[in-house]
Amino acid sequence: MNYPSFSVLMSVYIKEKPEYLRESILSVLNQTALPDEIVLVKDGPLTIELEAVINEFIDNDILKIVEIKENVGLGKALNKGLLECRNGIIARMDTDDIAKPERFEKQLEHFMHNPTLSVLGSAVEEFIDNPNNIIAYNTVKTEYESIKKTIKFRNPIIHPTVMFKKEDVINSGSYKDWHLNEDYYLWIRMIQRDYVFKNINEPLVSMRITNETYLRRGGWRYFITQKKLFDYMLKSKTINIFEYLYNNGIRFVTRILVPNNIRKQMYLKMLRKKKV
Repeated sequence: MNYPSFSVLMSVYIKEKPEYLRESILSVLNQTALPDEIVLVKDGPLTIELEAVINEFIDNDILKIVEIKENVGLGKALNKGLLECRNGIIARMDTDDIAKPERFEKQLEHFMHNPTLSVLGSAVEEFIDNPNNIIAYNTVKTEYESIKKTIKFRNPIIHPTVMFKKEDVINSGSYKDWHLNEDYYLWIRMIQRDYVFKNINEPLVSMRITNETYLRRGGWRYFITQKKLFDYMLKSKTINIFEYLYNNGIRFVTRILVPNNIRKQMYLKMLRKKKV
C-alpha cells in the first residue's frame, strides 16, 4: 500500500542507556511501513557510549540529528525536533521503548481513512528487563468522546505511542516545558481546539518499566506540576471545581502519602490489566 510520508521524532539525553537506544532505533527501522526520516534530538551532551550507538546508524540516510548544546528537558527538545520534521505526519518514539513491527502501518491506515484525525495513540504492553517479560497491559479509551471525558481526570494518550499531524500540534502551541506532563498539557490544548483524537486498543509499543518509573510518579514536585495543570484546566473551564478537588485529592494521596512500593502495586492492580 502507498502510505503517506511521515517522520519519527525521538529525543535522547545523557542518562539514557545505549543498549536501549539501539533497540529502539532498530524497532523503527524494522517496521512494515518505514518513515522517510528519523529526527533524533540530542538534548545536551551525551556519553561516549550513546554517541557510539548513534554512529552505528549515522550512515542511514533517514537519520537526521538535531543537537542542543545544553540539556533543556523533553518539552523543549521535542519542540525543537518537531520544527525540523519535514513531513506533515509525525510519530513519537521514546528511546527506551520498542515499537511493534506493524505499529506505523496500523496507525497510518487510520489517518488514511479518517482525514479529520489529528492524534492517534495505542495501548502498550509493559515489560521489565526483557521484552518477553511482560508484566501488564495499559489499555486505552478508543473513541473521541470517551477520550474527552477521560482527559478531565488523567492523560488519555500514551505519549510514546502517538502519531499526530504536525500542523495541528503547532497550531495548538506545540510542546511546552511542563515537568513530566508536556504531552498531557498539549493534548488538553488540542482538545480545547476540537482536534480529533483516537486510540487503538492494541499494544503497538512495548514500554520499558523500572522502579524509577514509579519513583518519578511520586513526590512534591510531581504533585505540584500536576496541580498547576489542574489549575489551568479549572481556569479554562475544562473541569469544574468538584473535578478539580477530586483530581488534587487523588494525586495528594498517590503522589505524597503512598510509599513507592505501594504506589507500584496500585498502578499494576488498579490502572493496568495483568498479562493474560
